[in-house]
Amino acid sequence: MTKKIGFWSIVLLTINSIIGSGIFLSPGAVVAKAGSKTPLIYFCAAIFASVLAVTFASASKYVSKSGAAYVYAKAAFGSKIGFYIGLTRYFATCISWGVLATGVVKILLTLFGFDSGNFMDVSIGFVLFMLVMLVINLLGPKVFKIINNTATIAKLSVLIFLILIGIFIVISTKTNHFADINHLKNASGAPLIPKMTSSIFVMSTIAAFYAFAGFETVASGAGDMEKPEKNLPRAIPLAILIIAIIYILIVTVSMMIDPKSLILSKQVIALVAVFSQPVIKNLILYGALISMFGINVAYSFNTPRALEAISIEKQLSPWFKKRTKQDFPLRAFIITAVIAILIPMAFNYTMTSIMVISSISRFIQFLIVPLAVMMFFYNKNKEKVLDNVQKNIVTDVIIPCIGLVLTAVLLAKFDWMGMFTLINAHGGRSLNLFAILSMAIGYIIMPAVVMTLELSKQAKQSANE
Repeated sequence: MTKKIGFWSIVLLTINSIIGSGIFLSPGAVVAKAGSKTPLIYFCAAIFASVLAVTFASASKYVSKSGAAYVYAKAAFGSKIGFYIGLTRYFATCISWGVLATGVVKILLTLFGFDSGNFMDVSIGFVLFMLVMLVINLLGPKVFKIINNTATIAKLSVLIFLILIGIFIVISTKTNHFADINHLKNASGAPLIPKMTSSIFVMSTIAAFYAFAGFETVASGAGDMEKPEKNLPRAIPLAILIIAIIYILIVTVSMMIDPKSLILSKQVIALVAVFSQPVIKNLILYGALISMFGINVAYSFNTPRALEAISIEKQLSPWFKKRTKQDFPLRAFIITAVIAILIPMAFNYTMTSIMVISSISRFIQFLIVPLAVMMFFYNKNKEKVLDNVQKNIVTDVIIPCIGLVLTAVLLAKFDWMGMFTLINAHGGRSLNLFAILSMAIGYIIMPAVVMTLELSKQAKQSANE
C-alpha cells in the first residue's frame, strides 16, 4: 500500500504550489496603487485566498477525483455546467502560464541586450521559449523533476535571503523610508500614489491575490492524502499564512529601503531596483529567473493535460488526448501554447494587466465551487458523491458563503472599463478590441462552439446506436 501524504507534507506542497512568480512580479504594481497600505492589501489577499482554499478543500472530501473545479462542478450541477467550467478553467490556466512565460521572456531579453518593451522582440522570444518548453517535455519526466526541484530550492532561498538582507540594511543604515511613500511625487510634481478608493482597493487586492494563486490545485490530489477532510482545511490556510508572512515582510522591508525605485522601476523584477549592491541584484534576478523558469516547466506539463483530462472524461473529442509514441500529448500542448501566447499579446505584454486578468479569469471557479460545496452539503448534487462524508456546517456552508460574497464584491468593484480600454497620448480612451475579443473567445465563443459540436456529435452517436 502506497504511503499517503500527511499534514505537514500537504503544507509544504501548498507552499510549493503557490510561491512562483507573483511575489517577484507584483509588488511594484501593488505599491503603486496602495502605497503605505500595501502590507494590509497582501493580508486581505491572504484572507481571501484562505477562505477560498478551505472551500476547495471542503469540496475535495465529497469528490476525491483529480480535476478540482471541473469535477466539483460536474458532480454538483451536471455534465453541461461541468463541461463549461472545465473549458474555462483550462483557459484560465493557459492565461496563468502566459503570465509566467511573459516574465521569463522579458528577463531573458533584458539579459541578452534586447528591448523587453518591444512588441516584436517579446513575440519572437515567446515563440522560441515555447519551443524550448516543448523540447523539455519531449525529454521526459527526469528533466522535469530536476528543474522543478532546483526552482523550489532557488525561490525559497532567494526570498529568505531577501528578507534577512533587507532587515540588515534597515538596521545598519538606520534609515526607514516607509513613511515617505504617500508623499512621493513624479517629475511634474503630481503624487505617485493615488487616493485610496474602493475601486483602487479592489484592484490592488486582486493584483496582490495573484501572488497567492495556485492553492486551488492542491486539492486535486486529495485521493493521495491522509484524512483530506480534516487535513486540507487546516493545512492550506496554514500554508497561506506562512506565505503571507514572507510576502508582507518582503514588501515591507523593500518599502523601507527604497519605495520610489520599487514603484518607478521598469524592470520586470521590480525588487531588483530596491537594492544598490550588484551582487544582491544579480542574486534576486537569477533566483527569480530560475524559479519562474521551473514553474513554466511545471505549467507546460500540467496545462495541456487539463485539456486532455476533459477528453478522457469523454466530454471532448478523443483527438485531444492523442499522444505521441513517447507518450506525450503533443496536440494538447500545441493548442495550449498558442492560447498562452495570444492572451499576453492581447494586453501588449503589460505585466500588471495580464496579472489582473489572470486572477479575474479564475473567478468563475471561485463562484461555482462555493455553490457546489453547499449543494453537496444539502444533498442537491446531480451526480453521485462519496458516501459517509463528515459534514461540517462551518467549512461546508458558512465559509463557502463568505467566499461567494467576497468574490461577488470584488467582481462588482472591479475596474472593468480600465481593464478593457486603452488610454492614448492625449488622455482619451478607446476600446481594447483585441483584449475584449480574447476574453469573449475564451469564455463565450470557444465554450459555446465546443459544447455545441460535442453535444451534436453525441446526439448523432445516440441516434446511430
